[in-house]
Amino acid sequence: MDPLGAPSQFVDVDTLPSWGNSCEDQLNASDAAAETYQEETFRSPFLYNKDINGKVVLWKGDVALLNCTAIVNTSNESLTDKNPVSDSIFMLAGPDLKEDLQKLRGCRTGEAKLTKGFNLAARFIIHTVGPKYKSRYRTAAESSLYSCYRNVLQLAKEQSMSSVGFCVINSAKRGYPLEDATHIALRTVRRFLEIHGETIEKVVFAVSELEEATYRKLLPLYFPRSLKEESHSLPYLPADIGNAEGEPVVPERQIRISEKPGAPEDNQEEEDEGLGVDLSFIGSHAFARMEGDIDKQRRLILQGQLSEAALQKQHQRNYNRWLCQARSEDLSDIASLKALYQTGVDNCGRTVMVVVGRNIPVTLIDMDKALLYFIHVMDHIAVKEYVLVYFHTLTSEYNHLDSDFLKKLYDVVDIKYKRNLKAVYFVHPTFRSKLYACVFSPTASTLVHATIIFYLKGDGNLLINMHVVLPPVSTWFFTTFSVSGLKDKIHHVDSLHQLFSAISPEQIDFPPFVLEYDARENGPYYASYPPSPDL
Repeated sequence: MDPLGAPSQFVDVDTLPSWGNSCEDQLNASDAAAETYQEETFRSPFLYNKDINGKVVLWKGDVALLNCTAIVNTSNESLTDKNPVSDSIFMLAGPDLKEDLQKLRGCRTGEAKLTKGFNLAARFIIHTVGPKYKSRYRTAAESSLYSCYRNVLQLAKEQSMSSVGFCVINSAKRGYPLEDATHIALRTVRRFLEIHGETIEKVVFAVSELEEATYRKLLPLYFPRSLKEESHSLPYLPADIGNAEGEPVVPERQIRISEKPGAPEDNQEEEDEGLGVDLSFIGSHAFARMEGDIDKQRRLILQGQLSEAALQKQHQRNYNRWLCQARSEDLSDIASLKALYQTGVDNCGRTVMVVVGRNIPVTLIDMDKALLYFIHVMDHIAVKEYVLVYFHTLTSEYNHLDSDFLKKLYDVVDIKYKRNLKAVYFVHPTFRSKLYACVFSPTASTLVHATIIFYLKGDGNLLINMHVVLPPVSTWFFTTFSVSGLKDKIHHVDSLHQLFSAISPEQIDFPPFVLEYDARENGPYYASYPPSPDL
């Protein structure tokens, strides 16, 4: 109420329902949700977090009407833009705001600057400038829009603001696609609250009627309200979810110096889109040919390095296409096999991934979908150090992956998979599986495994025979993660008791048949293990 008793037009953010409390009737079936989640084998990079959801509000209305510590104004570089958000803020704040803005002397794209709120209910206004969007400069626009949201939040943190009301920063006048911009807005706020959530109590997304549908569609991806919603939203996440702070990850760009810089190139459009060029032609232009023999040798070395960099860039693009498909395709049939899943952490705090060999019916499933599922599950795991526990228990010839699949998997996966794999625990190996030695050549078209076979002649003399065979499932990940020093990372584990020296039993979800087999082979001492879900 205002001093005269008339109802106030301003809205107190504390009276607005949080995102975590929305659709409560649909999300309160916690038992069913928990049961469904137990069946899933992977987690979203944006985990269900009740506390974070309680800080987020989606509200259809004018940001200028919010009674909070600060609201956000989207404008141009001179802070004089005419758009519905700015017009409403200026009208309600009064003439003093324009005078205050003149002292700021403008604001560059991606920056955030602070003024008082004057006649607004909000104490402060944070002004920011969103980017002008052009498809050929998409990368720059993404980075600038991320900076807008990040700098607003950082300024709120520095000024100890308890609540911030965001307008939709990407104004229609600047042409940024609404859905793309919403992804950046939501993931940036989510990552900020994960790291600095204790510094802020409320973040309000004030949207128009046209914008509300897009926000409601994408909010569950970054702020899932239940474990069930988390798992259902995961396939719809985009391939690029940014780094740990939500910032777009831009592959390193190369500089290209052509022999005739002014002449058009066949791939000019692609270079413009990336705002980068390639050095692959360095050394062939007229200026370079003037140099001596020593420099020529150095150029040849440099060319080799750049050729490798170009290959890595091409490989990354190919991987991103697979990742995008993995997040959009229905992989529930592969997930139901429970052959690959995340469990707890080892004694060093590294994520533990479990592979169950017996649960891979190679002849009965679509192996391309199996590859998509592997990428879907592992992409956000492999960004940090992790270990693999492979249960070879009771595998048969029907669980053996062929060399074509292994070669394809090796060609597709990102380098982070190999770099961050720190240990492989090979549980319940057979005598034969211990004798496998994997030989991999990056230039070879196939993978080769050497098997040593022992047998007795009739006279009792021991013979040793060497055969080349296709790899069984027991060695599939040896090949997939073929990196220097991997041999030292592989540990054969004959009993679960040995495994517990590296990973606490409470940190592993065991398939029941593995527990039964271990108890049978190693005696009743090993029979009492922590309860596990029905895998």
